[in-house]
Amino acid sequence: MTYGIRIERLPPFALFDLRGSRNAISAWTNAISPFPTMPTFPTMPNSLTRAKSGELYHTGPNRWLLRAPLDREIEWERKLDPANAPPEISIVKVSDTQTFFRLTGTDAEQVASIGCPLDLHNDAFNSHAVSFTEFFGVKALILRWGDGFDLAVEQSFGDMIEDYLRRAII
Repeated sequence: MTYGIRIERLPPFALFDLRGSRNAISAWTNAISPFPTMPTFPTMPNSLTRAKSGELYHTGPNRWLLRAPLDREIEWERKLDPANAPPEISIVKVSDTQTFFRLTGTDAEQVASIGCPLDLHNDAFNSHAVSFTEFFGVKALILRWGDGFDLAVEQSFGDMIEDYLRRAII
């Protein structure tokens, strides 16, 4: 069977793992620098918000992941100031730990479902959904992107997941 899908390995992103309450992180980021503007905090678990400056994912209780273009990493690091963050929050730059893929096309949902146990149908996993899950047995972050998905795995599994994806569509 031929699938209508495009599999693209994306360039690295600026990624920051933020842990702490929404109020504590918001107070810290607003107090130290107004720019870049922090995306609005998602109100629901396993959801995301997008802004020009980046995307913010609510991935667990008091856990957030900020994703932005890599060329804005220094700007974000200055704003977040991880080394001086108060003890009630943790900010860790994790940009070099993840490999991202983008799956797009008419069959992206069907192919993603081969590797992922989540219900990825748009009614259950809409344009504001994000979650950690398994993908071909490896911990992965998945989110809807246009007519498909962005998927991130630990960098050391990038080649393996790319191989599995290519084999899944043969």
